[in-house]
Amino acid sequence: MRILLVEDNADLADAIVRRMRRDGHAVDWQSDGIAAASVLRYQAFDLIVLDIGLPRLNGLSLLAGLRERGDTTPVLMLTARDGIEDRVKALDVGADDYLGKPFDFREFEARCRVLLRRNQGRAAGVIQVGSLAFDSAAHRVTLDGEPIEVPNREFRLLEILIGKLGQVVSKDEIGNGLFGFDDEAGPNAIELYVGRLRKRLAAAPLRILTVRGVGYMLEAAAPAAGQAGAEPLDA
Repeated sequence: MRILLVEDNADLADAIVRRMRRDGHAVDWQSDGIAAASVLRYQAFDLIVLDIGLPRLNGLSLLAGLRERGDTTPVLMLTARDGIEDRVKALDVGADDYLGKPFDFREFEARCRVLLRRNQGRAAGVIQVGSLAFDSAAHRVTLDGEPIEVPNREFRLLEILIGKLGQVVSKDEIGNGLFGFDDEAGPNAIELYVGRLRKRLAAAPLRILTVRGVGYMLEAAAPAAGQAGAEPLDA
């Protein structure tokens, strides 16, 4: 998923970015509120991790502006302040969750997973499609109970597609979810990862359809007969 981290502590930011990228997320980092607000006006994200105490524009003001213009992106607030007033203020302004510093990275990752699932309209971390189980929390895919090895980038691609099972997902949406500003992604990168994922799901009750000129759709079992505009292609 595409995550924006807004944190002025460079060491903490570096640790968060490395940890989330290791799990296959695309993460962009901004160190002050004005720069982050500018990015948020043209780039959509699946989750914003936002520090309260930021230079130039604090996190509460940034969040208030975000909500005032109707942006409903999930926001996890981070702060060194532990007073109840700060927590209440953050939630009242529009934060979806709140985590005080210092924190355990396991809790941080769990809270991020919850907000990302909520953004996809899912309550549980495991999606079952026939004999295939996709477990985002455990970072595991199994078929008939046996694990399928799915590297990080393909895992996140599957997460994007399975979260919209039976729906067409555009290449732009997939690209935004897989790659950050600093990622070196060539023009054929999405096709490359789709091709790799197709091979890993060859025995699964799923297939990835290419919708010409639009994007891709993950479909359970056999496709509907005579479906217009979509056909399985090798990426």
